[in-house]
Amino acid sequence: QVQLVESGGGLVQAGGSLRLSCAASGSMFSFYAMGWYRQAPGKQRELVARITSGGSTNYGGSVKGRFTISRDNAKNTVYLQMNSLKPEDTAVYYCAAVSYGEFNWGQGTQVTVSS
Repeated sequence: QVQLVESGGGLVQAGGSLRLSCAASGSMFSFYAMGWYRQAPGKQRELVARITSGGSTNYGGSVKGRFTISRDNAKNTVYLQMNSLKPEDTAVYYCAAVSYGEFNWGQGTQVTVSS
């Protein structure tokens, strides 16, 4: 089972940027599809962005054009570059590694955007 550790969250003003990182354990990282999800208080967890093992990406509608997901297989790390942040982006952001429909989750990192 892959272990995931997120970092890079914090407090930022609206319009600012943050980059989240998710470091994975093990030697199978390049075979996983990776995703970033978020959950705001009182809301369901939602997809932010995901990237396949081949590098194809897709994004949740509210972040298209503002967020970019990328991966570095040599470093076993997936990134989420978040630009033009809005207060509604405030949530706990979770990294996920997906294989054969099974999700492995990180512990999450808080992102707070002040207006």
